[in-house]
Amino acid sequence: MAESLNLVEIFSSVQGEGVHVGESTLFVRFGGCDLRCRWCDSPATWRPAKRCRIEIERGAGGGREVPNPVSLTDALAAVDALDLFAHRWVSLTGGEPLLQASAVGALARALRARGARIYLETHGLARDALLPLVDAVDLVSMDWKLATDVKRAEATRAEAAADFHEAHTAFLRVARAAPEVFVKVVVTPSTRDEEIDRMIACIAAVDPTTPLVVQPVTPFGAVREGLAPERQLALAARISRSLADVRLIPQTHKLSGAP
Repeated sequence: MAESLNLVEIFSSVQGEGVHVGESTLFVRFGGCDLRCRWCDSPATWRPAKRCRIEIERGAGGGREVPNPVSLTDALAAVDALDLFAHRWVSLTGGEPLLQASAVGALARALRARGARIYLETHGLARDALLPLVDAVDLVSMDWKLATDVKRAEATRAEAAADFHEAHTAFLRVARAAPEVFVKVVVTPSTRDEEIDRMIACIAAVDPTTPLVVQPVTPFGAVREGLAPERQLALAARISRSLADVRLIPQTHKLSGAP
């Protein structure tokens, strides 16, 4: 129980993205991220947080704030207080949780020992961090980042965008060891057919039955416009020619107003 975590918040809601939308979920949000997505709706998670918000009453918002780091014991107590077993999942999200891989592994194993189901939400690049803890999670939700809209945090404005396809492919090969895995790709007006085709080829080479969620961007930050419906459908159709399970799903929590 000596492990400590840098956390942004612990709260109860429903899953708003991916193949398990609408399912009751208890979120543990980690601080710090090594990517910069133009459409990111939580830029406050880019750097380690000074304080963590802990919801006190399930679904009520607000709550109390505690300084970081948060001990594993205190994180587990906060989760228990929000009625852990009333939730279908505990989501370890961010930021990028695998930047704190040791803490994620310790928390996941402690929660699993209580009977929780662990849902890891990740940018899908930290293969080496996933390796020692993939056996501690029940589901890996990995993003497939497209270089037209995403850069590494240390990249300069002048640098040419480097793609992430090889790193994502290596990550997916490891993630398949979890009981469930799916890929999510955020598509924007900048998304190019060539990068979609490269993504398709990489996923198909690992396992063409891997579920892929095409998520139309919710305008935020530097992305001011959504994706036209006809473009959304065209991309879904293009991907479906090569992959067996393709789903077009927006951010449903943005539509409902849930946190």
